[in-house]
Amino acid sequence: MKPIIQLLYFGYHQAMSCIFPVAIFGTLALSSIIEIPFVHRYDTILLLLLAVQYLMFRSGLETLDEIKVICVFHLIGLFLEMYKVKMGSWSYPEPGLTKILGVPLYSGFMYASVASFMCQIWRRLRMVMTGWPGLASAGLLGGAIYLNFFTHHFIPDFRWMLTGLVLVVFWKTWIVYRVRTITYRMPLTLAFVLVGFFIWLAENIATFFNAWKYPDQHQSWQLVSFSKISSWFLLVIISVIIVAQLKHVKANRNTIEANHLRDE
Repeated sequence: MKPIIQLLYFGYHQAMSCIFPVAIFGTLALSSIIEIPFVHRYDTILLLLLAVQYLMFRSGLETLDEIKVICVFHLIGLFLEMYKVKMGSWSYPEPGLTKILGVPLYSGFMYASVASFMCQIWRRLRMVMTGWPGLASAGLLGGAIYLNFFTHHFIPDFRWMLTGLVLVVFWKTWIVYRVRTITYRMPLTLAFVLVGFFIWLAENIATFFNAWKYPDQHQSWQLVSFSKISSWFLLVIISVIIVAQLKHVKANRNTIEANHLRDE
């Protein structure tokens, strides 16, 4: 009975951490069925997602620090989207007033939803990491991964080399998390793969509801290439590096403040 309770508790916190991603897919689905007069679909999606973020913050589901992280990821994702659309990797064919360089502003929320999940699950399961390689190694690797998303259009794609480096750099890094009173752990690289796979599943849902289209989906929808899992795997690594480093900095700051108060 206890394993079932643990699984249900774990599933509950996973589900609560996915509120914003679920809101995105729900909005995409409903907006593809229900048309709002005089408002473009892309603009409607943006307004609804902004409202969801506001309600999550006001209700306490997200903290101010988590909102800041989400904003950073929104900008990172939006910049990448603009570049990819310009290079013809995919497109947003519908009209909208809130489009910049062919990219609707709501698209950044799809990247921010990954950050939302990371922040929420980190807090809910009281996660810590052991064997973290440090800012220099993790930061340089994260920067190289992000840069490769841009440069592979002109020079060879180094994703498999970067994947190998991920295994080397994070070989000793484990996620430690708590479900009720029991502590578990798993290799960080395994978490990268699992999250990347589920984002790929979500991407199939998003393209089915016309959130965007790959070149081979313009005539009819078809399954997103399995190769995209590796792209999401690498993108998740960037997310984890940023969130983990921010959590590490905040933990150190709280420790310093606690020591200062104790000395007084």
